Amino acid sequence: MEADEWSPIPVLLTVDLVILTLREGRLCVLLVERGEDPHQGMLALPGGFLNHAGEEILDAAHRELSEETALAAGWVHLEQLAVYGAAGRDPRGRVVSVAHLAIAPGLPEPVAGTDAMGAAWIPAEGVLSGEVEIAFDHHRIVMDGIERARTKLEFSALATAFCGEVFTIAELQQVYEAVWGTQLDTRNFYRKVHAVKGFIIPAGSGSGRRATGGRPARLYRSGPTTVLFPPLIRPVPSTTEEDTREEVG
Repeated sequence: MEADEWSPIPVLLTVDLVILTLREGRLCVLLVERGEDPHQGMLALPGGFLNHAGEEILDAAHRELSEETALAAGWVHLEQLAVYGAAGRDPRGRVVSVAHLAIAPGLPEPVAGTDAMGAAWIPAEGVLSGEVEIAFDHHRIVMDGIERARTKLEFSALATAFCGEVFTIAELQQVYEAVWGTQLDTRNFYRKVHAVKGFIIPAGSGSGRRATGGRPARLYRSGPTTVLFPPLIRPVPSTTEEDTREEVG
């Protein structure tokens, strides 16, 4: 008896982008308002299907990034985040998404793509809390993207991707506070940053200075070090500490 003929399952491939930036000191994620079904009118991550069978996944991510932010690849940090392919995640069929994390400083007001009715920077805390509802499984993707950024801030120089070409220590601290969602001690932060050799380097006298509280603030730029040692460990939230003390007591 001959075995039944096997045929591959049709699978559609998309790229989705978790694009993060700081706006007025708050961590924000770019969301678009879907202009068509499924989930027409709901907010979702920017992204889309491959343009053609020969398009590379990374090229598709760069294309979507350019369409949504008008930024060239060299001005943004872009890395693959994870693959999402649970059955039923998309009513159009078996759709697998290769999600990417993108980070850039001071991104402008977004312009919606051809398949979206609008686009906006949404404070990350609203998405993480569930207050802002988003389509598909994009809430999970946003959570994973922000957690990736939070973790990499501890062990890598990713924080400088949120800053401009030159920045102050105060601006770098603002990145950590916005992404981690916690306040940091200024003196302790200054000491820890300078303890990591090559993390940041003086920008030089030709870069100018910025005034902070009437006093000149030294400008820095990203240094050659990409792995932080010693790392800048994320503080434990005070609520967690209180809960732990209550459990121990």
